[in-house]
Formats: sequence, structure tokens, C-alpha cells
Amino acid sequence: MDFYRYHGLGNDYLVVDPNKTSVPINEESVRAICKPHFGEGADGVLYGPLFTKSGDIQLRIFNPDGSEAEKSGNGTRIFARYLVDEGYRNSVEPFSFQTLGGMVTAHVIDRRNKIVMDMGAATFLSTKIPVLGEEREVVNEHLAVNGRKLTVTCVSMGNPHCVVPVNMLSKDLALEMGPHLENHAMFPNRTNVQFMRVIDRHHIQIEIWERGAGYTLASGSSSCAAAAAAFRLGLTQNTVKVQMAGGELEIVILDNYKIQMTGPVVFVSKGVLSNEIFA
Repeated sequence: MDFYRYHGLGNDYLVVDPNKTSVPINEESVRAICKPHFGEGADGVLYGPLFTKSGDIQLRIFNPDGSEAEKSGNGTRIFARYLVDEGYRNSVEPFSFQTLGGMVTAHVIDRRNKIVMDMGAATFLSTKIPVLGEEREVVNEHLAVNGRKLTVTCVSMGNPHCVVPVNMLSKDLALEMGPHLENHAMFPNRTNVQFMRVIDRHHIQIEIWERGAGYTLASGSSSCAAAAAAFRLGLTQNTVKVQMAGGELEIVILDNYKIQMTGPVVFVSKGVLSNEIFA
């Protein structure tokens, strides 16, 4: 099986192109591929391009535990570069492709340093995220988690997020509380988690616990969700730079909470996976 490894701010994915391989991608094979030391190791697998009858492109996104993700900011940015690198699309005009979490649009201005993604609209509505309970916007709600009382704002970017504003931010906090929030009973589909510190009106910092992946150096959809939450809470302006352990993304919040994300992608390697890892 051929693969193409890319990373977005240290968030690394393997692109597996169904037009170039016949090995099936499923929960079991993804776990084998992404397992450190025993497989190739990665934060996930991007399976595409898949073509509809009308010629539209679809992308399937897999977490390292084998579960399928609705959307990924870094993943879609990486996939946009792959489509240009391999000649499926050109970098002159913006182009769109479909994910489980909705359509996204890419403009590959600079393949390495500047890929702009229209990520769709953020929503705080409980039924869309989803969060249990009566239909409402989940903004500044109190949530008991592992013996602590947290204040959370929940967002869907096509995938679920729980943003926790804090004064003191650390990796240890994400490692300690992330798993409890991901699997909290309030989130029937589990959730991604962002612990967020506001630096000023144009800068925030987040530590990330990703659903199905764990502690993560960077996440595009997490950056979008955290920026949307910060703006909704009146803590920032609509243009925000999001600082993460792996680097920085720029997020712009447009009318009706439509989100635009700009960031880099690095091509790391191309390789071949042995069938022995699936035995």
C-alpha cells in the first residue's frame, strides 16, 4: 500500500489514495497503520479522493483508533495540498470537496505556507453538536467533570467540540481532564476538547485533546471551534491567531459564524506499507 505523509503543525496524517491501492481501509486496518512502533504511526488516515458520478471529490477521515471523523481542519488542509501535488486539482482556483461533516473549500495559495480553507459555519446549538438536554445554545454552561466544576462552551464545526476557558494552561491539564470530557455522558458522540487561554483580543492559546486520538500538537477544527467560542463569549475580535504546541493558525470569523482557516502544510515522505502489518 502506497502512502503519502504530510503534517500540519505537527498533526500528521497518511494519505491513502484508493485510485492507487486496492487494500481496503476500515477500522481494523487504520488501527494497524497508525499504531506506533508496530505500524507506520500517525494521527490519522485520509482516504481519498473518492469520486462521485458527477466527478465531485469526497474524503473519508479516520482517527488512529479506527473511528471515522466528520471533519478535520489540518486533515482537509493536507488533503487539499495532496490534490494539487498529485494533479487532481490546480492551485489557481479554489476548489471544494465533501467530508462527512460537510463541504469545505480550499485555496492553495502557497502549497507549503498558505492554504486557506473555508470550513463551513460554527454552531452552538445543542442538537447540532450534539449535547444532551433541551435544545439550546451551549454557551457558558457549568459541567461537573471528574470532581471539578468547569464552565464550557460547545461548538460544532461539522464535528463536536467542547471549549474550556482557563486562566492557567498546560499540557498536563489536557492529559488529565481531556479523556473525562471526551467521554462525558453529556456528549453522545464523544467530543474533541480545547482548553483555551485568551492572550489578548487577537490571540488565544489552546491545548487539545482529540476524540479518538488523544493529546494532539495541533488541530485545525479545534482552532476554529476555540476561536468561534472566544468570539461568541466577547473575549476576542473576529480575526484570531490560535497558538498551539505545534504552531499557529489564523482564523477569521465571517458573517453567520462562517469560519476561514489559514495555515501551512509540509510534505514529509512517500512510502510503501507492507501487508505484514495487517496480519
